Amino acid sequence: MNLYDQLVRIVSEENITLNKALKNHTYTKLGGNADYFVTPVTYKQVSEVVKLAKAHKEPFTLLGNGSNLIIKDGGIRGIVMYLGELKEITVQREKIIAQSGALIADVSKQALASHLTGLEFACGIPGSVGGALFMNAGAYGGEIKDVLMQATIVDDEGNIKTIAATDLGLAYRTSIIQSNDFIVLEAEFSLQVGNYEEIKAQMDVLTFKRESKQPLEYPTCGSVFKRPQGYFAGKLIQDSGLQGQQIGGAQVSLKHAGFIINKDNATASEYIALIKHVQKTVQERFNIDLEREVRIIGENES
Repeated sequence: MNLYDQLVRIVSEENITLNKALKNHTYTKLGGNADYFVTPVTYKQVSEVVKLAKAHKEPFTLLGNGSNLIIKDGGIRGIVMYLGELKEITVQREKIIAQSGALIADVSKQALASHLTGLEFACGIPGSVGGALFMNAGAYGGEIKDVLMQATIVDDEGNIKTIAATDLGLAYRTSIIQSNDFIVLEAEFSLQVGNYEEIKAQMDVLTFKRESKQPLEYPTCGSVFKRPQGYFAGKLIQDSGLQGQQIGGAQVSLKHAGFIINKDNATASEYIALIKHVQKTVQERFNIDLEREVRIIGENES
């Protein structure tokens, strides 16, 4: 039985697309195609696809909602698993249980609707719950590690496990979810009862800050670089005279130098070239290495 038929047995034919265009699944609107684009709808299906890929030594890539990701122009070989259909959010008193494919911003909104405080910082983060745990997402002084109790994951052998937040190695923009190739299925957040109007006011302030400072009118991967200790990446880039610099259709944002926008039908190669140019220029000017926050995956166009 070939790989396609085996995938059909696990997730059914309507949940598999061959040669799927991935640029529609990234915030940058960049990237080539996936050989097998698989959308499981149960935790067991996620587990079984992982086991199948491992048994056949088939290349396997997990795709969130593509908010902090650049996919190269040649696309991704093998199986690409997308968890966007696992998006249920459940409130249990002062807890919220959210599936991996739910947007973390939607979880923040659900917390507001339930008069729960603690997730205000996440109201403008564009990523999924899984992605938020993967990189311990944070903004405006808050981080996922501040409110996460535990996560249910699939390990690289296909086993489903529940792990306490304290055992996930959550630190600045990292976690053992990255290093151990875990796949997040769901997250449990512990919040506190708060005042609806106060929670909403804080979210309104943070939303205004984000919309006024970030180039949301263009496709972008968000903050391209991690914050260097003692510095701000955007300020270093701006002081290097790079704001407005362009390679092909990719440009260092005039609104916020920490962002690179897809201004005019950029290719992934142009976007990546501009990232490298920024890193080289800042290093030469200030002797500071800018570390990428955005992930780059896939193959170059042949």
